[in-house]
Amino acid sequence: MSNTEDMVTHSSASRSRLSTSPFRREPEPERPAWEADARVMHDRHGLGRIVRVRGDRMDVRFGSVTVDVDTRSPRIHLL
Repeated sequence: MSNTEDMVTHSSASRSRLSTSPFRREPEPERPAWEADARVMHDRHGLGRIVRVRGDRMDVRFGSVTVDVDTRSPRIHLL
């Protein structure tokens, strides 16, 4: 067994950043308030209507198909 197998890697996302760092994170973009029955446009699935919202996921009906979509997805837009 080598020593590299016991090494643990740490994600840079879990590290805190110094307030003086020149590499500041980009601010989170504003997210719309998703509500049931709202109309949306998805880059892949097209025009749809939100069926229900649960946390950071939502069910969206595109024609005869319902798709589970992440509310943080940059591919879906509120109309």
